[in-house]
Amino acid sequence: MLLEREGPLGTLLASAERAAAGHGGTVLVDGEAGVGKTSLLREFAENADRNYRMLWGWCEALFTPRPLGPLQDMAHLLDPRVAELLEETAAPERLFPALLNALQHTKGTTVLVFEDMQWADNATLDLVRYLGRRVSLLRTMLVLSMRRDEISADHPLTHVLGDLPSASVSRVTLEPLSSQAVTVLAEQAGRSADGLYRITEGNPFFVTELLSSSEVESGRVPDSIRDAVWSRLSRLTPGEREVLEVMSIMPGSVEPWLIRALLGDETEVLVDQCVGRGLLRRDVQGALTFRHELAREATLDRLAPSLQRSLHAKVEAALSELPAAQASALLSRRVHHAGGADNGERVLELAPQAAEQAARLGAHGEAASHLATALRYVSEAPSALAAQLCEDWAYEAGLSLFVYDEIIEARHRAIAIWRELGRIDKVGANLRWLSRLHWRRGEGQEAEDYADQAVREVENLPPGPELAMAYSTRSQLHMLHYRFNEAIEWGERAISLADRLGEVETRVHALNNVGTALMFADRPGGRERLEESLTLALDHGFHDHASRAYTNFAECAVVAKDFALAERLLAEGIAYCARHDLDSAAQYLLGRQAQLRTEQGRFREAETIAQGVMNLERLPMVMHLPALTELGRARIRLGEPSGAALLEQALQEGLTTGEAQRVIPVRLALAEAAWLAEEPGAGHEQLTALTEMDLDNFRPWDIGELAVWWQRCGMAGSLPVPAGRIPLPQALELRGDPMAASAEWSRLGLPYESALALMQVRGTDAGAALARAVATFEGVEARPAAALARKLAQRIGAANQLPKQRRGPYTVARQHPLGLTRQEQQVLTMIAQGLGNKEAARRLSRSPRTIEHQVSAVLGKFNAANRMEILLRLRGEPWLLPSADALQVREN
Repeated sequence: MLLEREGPLGTLLASAERAAAGHGGTVLVDGEAGVGKTSLLREFAENADRNYRMLWGWCEALFTPRPLGPLQDMAHLLDPRVAELLEETAAPERLFPALLNALQHTKGTTVLVFEDMQWADNATLDLVRYLGRRVSLLRTMLVLSMRRDEISADHPLTHVLGDLPSASVSRVTLEPLSSQAVTVLAEQAGRSADGLYRITEGNPFFVTELLSSSEVESGRVPDSIRDAVWSRLSRLTPGEREVLEVMSIMPGSVEPWLIRALLGDETEVLVDQCVGRGLLRRDVQGALTFRHELAREATLDRLAPSLQRSLHAKVEAALSELPAAQASALLSRRVHHAGGADNGERVLELAPQAAEQAARLGAHGEAASHLATALRYVSEAPSALAAQLCEDWAYEAGLSLFVYDEIIEARHRAIAIWRELGRIDKVGANLRWLSRLHWRRGEGQEAEDYADQAVREVENLPPGPELAMAYSTRSQLHMLHYRFNEAIEWGERAISLADRLGEVETRVHALNNVGTALMFADRPGGRERLEESLTLALDHGFHDHASRAYTNFAECAVVAKDFALAERLLAEGIAYCARHDLDSAAQYLLGRQAQLRTEQGRFREAETIAQGVMNLERLPMVMHLPALTELGRARIRLGEPSGAALLEQALQEGLTTGEAQRVIPVRLALAEAAWLAEEPGAGHEQLTALTEMDLDNFRPWDIGELAVWWQRCGMAGSLPVPAGRIPLPQALELRGDPMAASAEWSRLGLPYESALALMQVRGTDAGAALARAVATFEGVEARPAAALARKLAQRIGAANQLPKQRRGPYTVARQHPLGLTRQEQQVLTMIAQGLGNKEAARRLSRSPRTIEHQVSAVLGKFNAANRMEILLRLRGEPWLLPSADALQVREN
């Protein structure tokens, strides 16, 4: 079944039924080239009554059209006398009545299909006029297909159609497919739908050709599409072709003044003709675009490289003559055309300006793209500019791209040039960034080495910004390794120097390190420093520092079980990163969001979020480690077999970083998995490995969890941990009061931990505690823990106190990761489909005011300023969009 063609198909079938009843008619099927007219007619033929006689004929775009081409195609199936007259080239006054007579005396219903009537010869047009005025008296249906974009007001077919009796004429206009239909086709083809609707505008021919072509992978327009466009261009006037060729140089919309500047005022008529033919579109401001981006690309392919360069140069020159403010606003376009003109000097001048402009707006991917254009001409640049271009591209690409080998190489190129120029301050800055890049890849030793080298390089210089930031980088690495005292010492040193120099950026960076170290160590002052770091970063537009502040502050809140704070920081931080092209940071934050959902007992949501992060193949190791760890933890608790393997992978990757934060949670999760499986040996191995680390550098919540599992697993001996360092719920269980521990875990919002504590109750209350534990475990789908609790109850003879065991799959309703209600999820689906409030109200049978409130609620929960920011989030987090099946289940 064709997508979104039910209405047109119904019109054709209804007309055929009327013809079968003796009330024939003419059906006009029109639409742009490639919209699927022939496909619709074939579907009609498949669905029509088998007793109908379907006859097909075609008009063709020949330099000299065949007279009566469609009739010649079908004559031998129609009537011997008609075929004979055609062979004799009989005059219309003999031929047409013979055809009418044949149709009158034919048994049953006849459907005559004349395809591509925009190319019809005069004789065929006369035949259509003749038959169309008489067909209502016949059991005959005349179907005429035509390209709407090639039928102008003065086209002969227009006059013929105007002569037909309106009562016997039906019109079927085929529109392009919607974005939803395009997505369905892409999914059926096993291909990505990203950008497919934008470049095809829903044209079915373009969509299917792109989906079936391997050429699209290389960025080329498929030959089939190019040939179709070129064939269309060849039938235009030279003036129309020139307009389209000049337009093809310019992606996006083109202002009328620019067309006039390039081609002269007399081109207005030619532009209007191209619009009338459906080749170009004009928006409400009068700006022009190609009807299809693929048509623009195919038109561009026709132009010789020398002509392309010449046209690019003319466009850039025209843009540069604008007043300064306007020319500055068009920097991106000027860079594009300077590059297209192969004007290296102009690119080197404009691209850094465009990149700086884009970066200020948070478009770091676009900034990296501009700088990449400049790097094509880096051999023409002075040494200092060449080094700066490498450095700036590495920075922007490091924020928005996952090409770490190339980024590291660019940093080394910059270092080599700066060293030759004697700019040791610049060498130190790039060494510091190499430390950060290697840290992201999980290469802990390299990260520390480059950080140390950065300090050594700049220590011999007069105290300046680079030394302050090098100190802060050392602080950062100490904090990441849980060396909290050293992190605070180096961080305070960085803050002191930064304040003397008036360096706000370094203060922001160092406050983050010190604040995180203090919060992890459960010392006072940490939250205040993190809040200041985040506020300063946001106020000064330090996008990278703001994302890092959100990341560390949110993790501290999750670890401290301050879930309200964590929810706010994660929502704000993920939205901020999506808004500013900070893709790596966004994925790291999503890993922390998965951690929060695991803590809250929302394991299915944690699994969905974490799996989404892990699906990004080129994400550097450290940036996916939180998600990998939580994916393993969630699956262990859900009882899914892949959980242990994922945790083992996380452990191996974490060990390469040398950071306690990458190892401790994983070993604790593996110990829990062993306890659930009643495999004490495996659990003892993990716990013993943890005691071989420096326990003085563990965070309080980590040391408390270690102590609890040490006791639960029956480990020999005791841990040398001061009781004052262990948080209250863990301390209560260690003191022999698991009921109180369970209550405290419940108060904090950790149902799974509360139920684990209940499993430790002994004596007369054990049966009732296990019953509550089983109910909680089954409520959050924690099957292994529920099964173990039932075993314990059986062993102590308390099985009769347990709730009835579930049969079949769990039917717990899953909560949306952002807390959207069912109705808000439906509104989110409408937003994703591009529907406005009025259309959403109509579809959902709600009042416009209700929809307005629900849209506002969705924006609030997404921390989005507008619908576009929601779409940006959905692009990176598709799991936030509920499936239709999920909504239906909730509705039922």
